[in-house]
Amino acid sequence: MAPDARHKRRITILGSTGSIGTSTLDVVRQLGGRERYEVLALTGNGNVDLLAAQARDCGARMAVTADEGRYGALKDALAGSGIAAAAGRDALMEAASGEADWVMAAIVGTAGLAPTLAAARKGADIALANKECLVSAGDLFVDAVARGGGRLIPVDSEHSAIFQALEDDQRHAVERIVLTASGGPFRTWSREQMAGVTADIARAHPNWSMGLKISIGSASMFNKALEMIEAKHLFDVRPDQIEVVVHPQSIIHSMVGYVDGSVLAQLGAPDMRTAIGYALTYPERSPLNVERLDFAKLSRLDFEAPDEVRFPALRLARTALERGGLQGAVMNAAEEVAFNAFVGGRIGFLAMADIAEQVMDRLTHLPAAASMDDVFAADEEARRVAAGLIG
Repeated sequence: MAPDARHKRRITILGSTGSIGTSTLDVVRQLGGRERYEVLALTGNGNVDLLAAQARDCGARMAVTADEGRYGALKDALAGSGIAAAAGRDALMEAASGEADWVMAAIVGTAGLAPTLAAARKGADIALANKECLVSAGDLFVDAVARGGGRLIPVDSEHSAIFQALEDDQRHAVERIVLTASGGPFRTWSREQMAGVTADIARAHPNWSMGLKISIGSASMFNKALEMIEAKHLFDVRPDQIEVVVHPQSIIHSMVGYVDGSVLAQLGAPDMRTAIGYALTYPERSPLNVERLDFAKLSRLDFEAPDEVRFPALRLARTALERGGLQGAVMNAAEEVAFNAFVGGRIGFLAMADIAEQVMDRLTHLPAAASMDDVFAADEEARRVAAGLIG
């Protein structure tokens, strides 16, 4: 239910200092700020100056840094504000387990899995921007949301588009889900050209303004690969119903095809605030100060099939979906280790997919997860194997 003047919606933002978190706070300001929303907690990592400034600006009750070594700096930055400062994993879990009605899950990577799961178990509506919750622990996470009684609302522009185009009473008539991909900065590059790119080159996305991890994931199309696995769990579709099409303009964010041949698409300027605003006020829509599409100026909308030779992450996602079990968790963990090695200059850009594939092939014996302990064990094992391969 959207908030009104009689009831302030209580919200928590996990990962407030990242690109999604900062955009979320901007949306909150646009939609009434403190008059309509009570911010219970903000969490971040090392950028405690920004975290403290955000907490002061929105009047948060608590600010938490995951980096215990930054506790003193955060406390000093909040001195005299009346805002509680905390640090470390336990504090992060406490913030996630609070009495929020709505939680933005925007912590990047596997680090966001446990706190997002804690929020789901408390019954909060989860605005999901963290891919790993569904990629690594899809069935368990969806079950936790259902048991908690909250709603799962996707914030990725692609999944938000599908969420908006899905007709609830026609889910039985869905034939396919079509995820669009911009193609990233290397859409027209050869493998030989991509072999020599650096992290600084790979992070420069042509359409979207995003953090380092997501930007490089877009360049390698690992982000799209993870989104394929997410779509399976979010929308309860078969792997063969999930398609990817490259759409360089990033105007159509994704589409739903129905059995009668109809295709419903959601369009908009490439701005994450649209999806965030929809998640915050769902099922209603509220006015947002974002760019409007001028169709007269849209000279063309292009589409092309993705090249799974140059971008093998898409093929790996299909392999993970076909194998099932914990292959999603294994692929994700291996990719995170490989990503860090690439950013650190220890491996090349193309080696990220090679590492992930080798780890997946070595750990095919892992069964479906019966508990979160199984997920974390698979994650740890995949990281160990990936680190060994990288040396």
